[in-house]
Amino acid sequence: MGLFDFVKEAGEKLLGRDKEAEAKQKQVEAKAAEGAAVMAERRLAGEILRFVNGLGLGATDLSVKVDGDTATVKGSVPTQATREKVVLAVGNTHGIARVDDQLEVETAEPEAAFYTVVRGDTLSGIAKKHYGNAGKYMVIFEANKPMLKDPDKIYPGQVLRIPPQA
Repeated sequence: MGLFDFVKEAGEKLLGRDKEAEAKQKQVEAKAAEGAAVMAERRLAGEILRFVNGLGLGATDLSVKVDGDTATVKGSVPTQATREKVVLAVGNTHGIARVDDQLEVETAEPEAAFYTVVRGDTLSGIAKKHYGNAGKYMVIFEANKPMLKDPDKIYPGQVLRIPPQA
């Protein structure tokens, strides 16, 4: 028989696609991944909203939107303390690195400081650092209810409210 000549770029593509088809496939995959990410963000936003509403803080018309690692929270809260608790409840959620606080406060109050727990911290140690009195740990505990259920159960990375001294 012998040697036959063919057009190299023509014919059935058995070992892969051509560059145009490959680019289209990548676009389709990117859109699918983007859609999956949007669905995951919506699901997380819904779970955060259920969690915050379940705390019974008194927020009204609350909404949460997640975009990547940022959560935007909107609605109305009765006090500054409630605002801070809502922000902390949202921000202390796995996967959330930033909270865009767009809450409206009905009654203005002085803002609390936020403190990020480090390894080895205790509420009494934090109270000593902020108030000069370790015995004031219950002030911090009460300021972080209902997110905190036990004064001995805090964890590194958790952010707490430290209310101003009376």
